Amino acid sequence: MKGDYQELVDEISALLGAPATLENRDFGLVAFGAHDSDDDTAMDPVRTRSILTRRSTPAVRAWFEAFGITRATGPLRIPAAPEAGVHRGRVCLPVRHRGVVLGYVWLLDAEPGPTDGQLAAAMEVADRIGVLLFDEARAGADLTRELAAVLGAGPGRQREAAVTALGEALGPDAEGLHTVVCVTPWQDGPPSVRTVPSAAALATVEEAGTPSLAALVRLRSPDAPDPAATAADRLRALAGPDTTAGIATARRGLAELAASWHEARSAARAAQAEPRFGPVAGWASIGPYRLLTALPRTPDPVARTLLEGPHTALARTAEVFLDCAGQAGRTAAQLGIHRQTLYYRLGRVEQLTGLDLDDGEDRLLLHMALKSARLRAG
Repeated sequence: MKGDYQELVDEISALLGAPATLENRDFGLVAFGAHDSDDDTAMDPVRTRSILTRRSTPAVRAWFEAFGITRATGPLRIPAAPEAGVHRGRVCLPVRHRGVVLGYVWLLDAEPGPTDGQLAAAMEVADRIGVLLFDEARAGADLTRELAAVLGAGPGRQREAAVTALGEALGPDAEGLHTVVCVTPWQDGPPSVRTVPSAAALATVEEAGTPSLAALVRLRSPDAPDPAATAADRLRALAGPDTTAGIATARRGLAELAASWHEARSAARAAQAEPRFGPVAGWASIGPYRLLTALPRTPDPVARTLLEGPHTALARTAEVFLDCAGQAGRTAAQLGIHRQTLYYRLGRVEQLTGLDLDDGEDRLLLHMALKSARLRAG
């Protein structure tokens, strides 16, 4: 689909003899024509920022909308406004379908500018773009609703019906290879599927008060997960640097979509809790967190005292000691403390928790409690 937009933008650029830029109605960049002019002023700051960040600023958007571009049915000329960051005038070709504006094609204005015949020919191409945007928006919205229904359904007939509906909407792709990506936290509604070329559907899901974004991503092979990693990176770029993402195991068909969502959500939570996993974690890479993420979110009483303000250093000491399999030398080196200090702290941990750190089951309980606390903090 992205290639179709690019070809049509290149066609408009050729018709008008100037590089064109296509944005959706929310001023998100869709495609742009190559700039091969020797005139450096052809790349003004607004166009450069739009291409680099894939979005215009609110001030620029307000300036353009003030000229009635949302209502226009034909080309509009818009003057420069340095105070809004618009240093060059523009020609706007509204992209419409069935009477609704779906986007805009932009060109920098120049003298003598395109003729009426050239603009009419370019508007015909813009109409073809409108058909593509309409079809994509309709398909994306439908699949968004169906995906949200599957992920929000309880087990049994309700989920089976939602999976069937999603499969019908996907058509032949339903039996293909998919994975699920979770990005959390996610504060806005789902973006257009155009944001992620490999995505079949995007939906927002809220669990335990935390909103997340789910992406159903098509794969060609279970050994080639690059589309999922690319989807995670692009969506995190939209959500912000404080987000993490998880990627589920690849599966064929949609029958295990709920399990895929659990894996993706768990991997994203693990990435929040453990920076060593990186901002994007796969289900296969999170080790014991595959079990820890399934535990209750309420803290275990055994660790509650350690997690309170005055004892957080003891909690950290105990966690590192257990991570190091109870090896005092490694633990002291990692914490940068003397062994005697370590032994004193471990003794205090035993006093506060009532656990025996020489007992395997007590160690396991404390280790799980401390790691679970990381998940809650994340």
